[in-house]
Amino acid sequence: MNLERLYFLREEKDLTQKELAEELGINTRTSISEWENNKEIIPLDKLNRYANYFNVSIDYLVGLSDSKTSKFETRDLNLKEIAKRLLEVRTKHNLTQQQLALKLNTTHSTLSAYENAHVLIKTVFIYQIAKEYNYSIDYLLGKIN
Repeated sequence: MNLERLYFLREEKDLTQKELAEELGINTRTSISEWENNKEIIPLDKLNRYANYFNVSIDYLVGLSDSKTSKFETRDLNLKEIAKRLLEVRTKHNLTQQQLALKLNTTHSTLSAYENAHVLIKTVFIYQIAKEYNYSIDYLLGKIN
């Protein structure tokens, strides 16, 4: 996953890392730097803040699409909607939680927590699911239908 577009969008708006951190409610400029330079994977809720702020799709931000815009909605993430869509993908592909967990290199209990809306799925996992099964991340997050 390449997040260089985070940098380019910030530069297009002529914002410093500190200014953007303040705009997005992120604690430090260092986090912005680490995400832009692919030193850390941006948490999904922060990635969604970026998408909403710059009015672009998450698919564009992570390089799954070259189109900045699509028919996505600017909204906060809804754990129940995400859980529903993750379950939909898994069942559509006839996978058990254990099988999908193995593909994602995680545990059955972690996947269960995502599907039961207990915790927000990690960015790297939703990216893997989107790439492996040809889904839009924006769809998986309930931002498009």
